Amino acid sequence: MARRVLLINGSPKANGCTARALKEIETTLHREGIETDWVHVGKEAVRGCVSCGFCSKNSRCVFNDKVNEVAPLFEKADGMIVGSPVYYGSPNGTLLSFLDRLFYSTDFSKHMKVGAAVVSCRRGGNTASFDVLNKYFTISSMPIASANYWNQVHGFTAEDVEKDLEGLETMRNLAKNMAFLIRAIAREKEANGLSEPETGCFTSFPDGK
Repeated sequence: MARRVLLINGSPKANGCTARALKEIETTLHREGIETDWVHVGKEAVRGCVSCGFCSKNSRCVFNDKVNEVAPLFEKADGMIVGSPVYYGSPNGTLLSFLDRLFYSTDFSKHMKVGAAVVSCRRGGNTASFDVLNKYFTISSMPIASANYWNQVHGFTAEDVEKDLEGLETMRNLAKNMAFLIRAIAREKEANGLSEPETGCFTSFPDGK
């Protein structure tokens, strides 16, 4: 059975620095026998969650846009890699709105899907953005694939990224590690099944009034 990774480009630019990093990852994943789906959301007009509760009853977002379109790809994927440029020390706001709604509105299990974040910047704000994106995975019981350095590339243009040899090397190592994790989890699932997370506790400290 073919394994799949969903690649999400959160940059408005289809062929910018973030895309160059993701393409390096995609090439390596293909060499590792992993198939990919590519989604470009950075150029979309994606609004944030309005906390309407529609998704809790309908298993999809009330706004029928890119979020509902991508949800089936996420469900069938064994892993997800999210890429973003750095804006004011944070990921692209459009991408964050997209991820908020994608993760919250989908009721399928993300348990043991492998996640990874990739950021591109000219100089600074990279590790802060990296940390923000990884939180989507850690709250969803998704193991995070790592590399030999933080998953980042530097440059103002895609041509600049070509000169960031360490950054591109990091992308290749990330892809190899993700492929390994996906295969290892699949073997363990087949042999022994996946761990079952406990559910049902919701701490809110109500005062009873």
